[in-house]
Amino acid sequence: MMQPTSASPYADIDSHTLKQWLHDGSEIALLDVREHGQYGESHLFYAAPVPYSRLEVDIVRLAPRREVRVVVVDDGGDDDTAARAARALAALGYRNVYRLAGGIAQWQRDGYAVFAGVNVPSKTFGELAEEVFHTPRIGARELAERQRRGDDLIVLDGRPFAEYQKMSIPGGICCPNGELALRAHTLAKDPATTIVINCAGRTRSIIGAQTLINLGVPNPVFALENGTQGWYLEDLQLEHGARRRYDDGVALEDVPALAARSAQLAERYGVKTVPAATVQEWLQDTTRSTFLCDVRSAEEFAQGSLPGAQHTPGGQLVQATDQYLAVRGARIVVFDAEGVRAPVVASWLAQMGWDASVLKEGVDASLHVDALRVQPPGISELGDAALAAALQLGAQAVDIRPGMRYRAGHIAGAVWSIRPRLDRLALDPQRAVVLLAEDAALAAWAAEDLRRMGVQDICVNTGEPGSWAQAGIAIEATPDVPADSECIDYLFFVHDRHDGNKAAARQYLAWETNLVKQIDERELAGYRFAAG
Repeated sequence: MMQPTSASPYADIDSHTLKQWLHDGSEIALLDVREHGQYGESHLFYAAPVPYSRLEVDIVRLAPRREVRVVVVDDGGDDDTAARAARALAALGYRNVYRLAGGIAQWQRDGYAVFAGVNVPSKTFGELAEEVFHTPRIGARELAERQRRGDDLIVLDGRPFAEYQKMSIPGGICCPNGELALRAHTLAKDPATTIVINCAGRTRSIIGAQTLINLGVPNPVFALENGTQGWYLEDLQLEHGARRRYDDGVALEDVPALAARSAQLAERYGVKTVPAATVQEWLQDTTRSTFLCDVRSAEEFAQGSLPGAQHTPGGQLVQATDQYLAVRGARIVVFDAEGVRAPVVASWLAQMGWDASVLKEGVDASLHVDALRVQPPGISELGDAALAAALQLGAQAVDIRPGMRYRAGHIAGAVWSIRPRLDRLALDPQRAVVLLAEDAALAAWAAEDLRRMGVQDICVNTGEPGSWAQAGIAIEATPDVPADSECIDYLFFVHDRHDGNKAAARQYLAWETNLVKQIDERELAGYRFAAG
C-alpha cells in the first residue's frame, strides 16, 4: 500500500485494508464525499456523509485533527469526486489521506455490504436496544383508543421542535429526548400517568422510552411503535403546526436528586466524569481527537457555551452521531449546566461504542481551545439590484441551491448545478458567472473549482425567489427540472414518507427494522450493551 507523499497527497487502499482499519481500534474518519441523495442510496456502515459540495465548510467540525487517518469514498469507476476531495483535504493540511480504490463499486465486488438511508449506526443501535431491553411499545390504534377513552396518559414527542411542528400525535407535547431526564417529571407529575414517547419512526421512540425506564421513573412508559409514520399508516389524523412544548423551568430543589439518578445511570455503563483540567489535556493532545459537545437546548447554547464546543442536542447526538463527528474511535466529552442531561446522553454513547465522558464542571468549566478554522476563498457578493444589472449585461446565472429549492422557484434562465458536476456545464469563460447560493462560503469553494476550469469573473448572490422578484428579476418554477436522476442532493424515500406517500413510509420502516440483519459480527461487536 502506498503512503501519501508530497508528490501525491493521497494514496489508494483496497477494500480489505479498509475493512481491517475500521476495526483495528485506531482513529479513522471514513468520509463519503458524494452528495446526500447518493449517500442515502448506498454507503458503508461507518461512513460519515461529508458531501464534496460542503467539504471545506464541514470538515473541521467533523474531523478537526489534521493528523487523523482519513479515507474518502465515492462511487468508483468514472467518478473522481474522492480524488478531488482528497486533494482538497491535503490542501487544508490533512496529512494522512487515503482513497478507497474502486469506490463503493469495488467494495461490493469484494463481498462487503452497503447500507441505504441515513444515520445507520444510530438507527441500528436503536433496533438492537429494543431487542436487548425489551422496550415496551404501544401501537397507534391502541394509543388512539386510550386517548379517546380519556385514560391518564401523556404523549411526549422526542424530536426537536421544528420536526415536531411538521407533524405530531394529537395532544403530544414536544420534549426532545435529551431533555427527558430533566423535564419528564414536570410533565407527568403523577407516577400513575402513562408516558408514551414518539418520534417520526422508531429510534427516538425506543431510546426516549428506554431512557426513562433506565432512569427508574415510576410511571408506566411505552414507545409508540413506528411513531408518526405508524399513526399515519393506520389512517389516523396527525396534527400540524402544534406548539406545545416543555416548560423551561425546573425547580432547583429537584435538581440534586435528578443529577444523582443520572450519575448512577452513567456509572452503570462505565462513563467517567472528568475535571476540566483533564479535558484541557485531551484537547491539547495531538495524537487523539476530542470532541466537546454541548447537549443543552438551542436556546441555552445561543446564550453562550464553552470555547470549541459544538451544539449537539442530546437526543440528536444519539440519533445522528455521524452528523456531529466523523472520527471513529475519538473521545466525546459531553456537558450541560446542571449534571442531569449529559450523563444520560453519555450512557447511550458508551453503549454505542464511543469513548464518552462527562465534563464535571459543565458549562462553567474553564477551558482554552485553539479552534482550527478554514477561511473560505474570497468572492464578491452581489445584492439583488446588482444581480439584476449583471444579468442584463449577460452574466451567466448558475444556481447551486438544493435541487428541490430550484424546482420550487428560480431565476428564469438560470441553470442548476452542484459542485461536483460544475464541469458538465457549458459555460463561456469570457463571460461573468453569478453563483446563486444559500451560503456564500459554499459558493466561494465552488468558485475555486470554476477558476480551475478557466472561469475567472465569478461572484455570488445569496438571495431567494421573493427578493429576486422584488428586484424585477423574472422567476419560474420547474417541477421536473432537475430530473429526479440529477437530484443527487436529495434522498427521496426518506423525505417523502410524510407527504401523502404511504409506500415511502412502509419502505422506510421496513428498511429501519431490517438493519440489524445486515450488519456483520464485527459491526455488531462495536456496540457495548453487555456493560449494563
